[in-house]
Amino acid sequence: MTLRNTPCRRALSSEQTTCQVPTDRLRSVPIDVSVAIVEDDAATRDILANWINEVPGFRCIGQYGDVASTLTALPARAPDVALVDINLPDLSGIECVRQLKPKLPQTQFVMVTVYGDTEHIFEALAAGASGYLLKRLTRDHLVTALREVHGGGSPMSSSIARKVVQFFRSTRLPAPTELESLSPRELDVLRLLAEGYVNKEIADRLSLSAPTIATYIRRIYEKLHVHSRAAAIGRFSPLLRSKGAGLGGQISPTDLHRSKD
Repeated sequence: MTLRNTPCRRALSSEQTTCQVPTDRLRSVPIDVSVAIVEDDAATRDILANWINEVPGFRCIGQYGDVASTLTALPARAPDVALVDINLPDLSGIECVRQLKPKLPQTQFVMVTVYGDTEHIFEALAAGASGYLLKRLTRDHLVTALREVHGGGSPMSSSIARKVVQFFRSTRLPAPTELESLSPRELDVLRLLAEGYVNKEIADRLSLSAPTIATYIRRIYEKLHVHSRAAAIGRFSPLLRSKGAGLGGQISPTDLHRSKD
């Protein structure tokens, strides 16, 4: 039975709820992995919480229905794993991960969403997500994913993993002249795109207007011969991160040639 078609066993009474594990299980099963859920649909939160609490060694320590309550409460709870939806009522779940990851470096964030497009996938991974699951997952798939991410892996739904592989197979490495053609400010914008920032946040960080950032992004796409943020991130973020480019940093043609080895 899939998550999408499973009936809700009970309605949650608030947007933020602490999950309870039966006391007899607490006495008999050692708790090893704590999990938080960030999901605006109460029925889905309930299903996920029940699945987690039914697995020996796992417990749900909190549920949150929006980004605001998550940002307030999660740093103090510091779960081992956080399951995060993307389409939340106040902010994107991707933005939630981007803000929380620096505060919770040991927490593994896994997106659980209906979005399977490359744009969302790469933005989530760039923001700090360690895994990406589609909501049509089964209980067994969820349990396997939790164990995998807690063990240092990066669980993905099979269709998502295939898209990631296909994307990199079809994406050529940049020519030295392409990246050299970017101005220092365009490199700044590209690095921030690769880190998961949205246009308004980039504008704030660089003390520029949002329309100016949109113009920079359009020029970046033209110079690098890409048509989307995902394509830019997929091709250039590993190089940008490894060389620490951005905010005035430069990447040399030598670096680009080494990246091909």
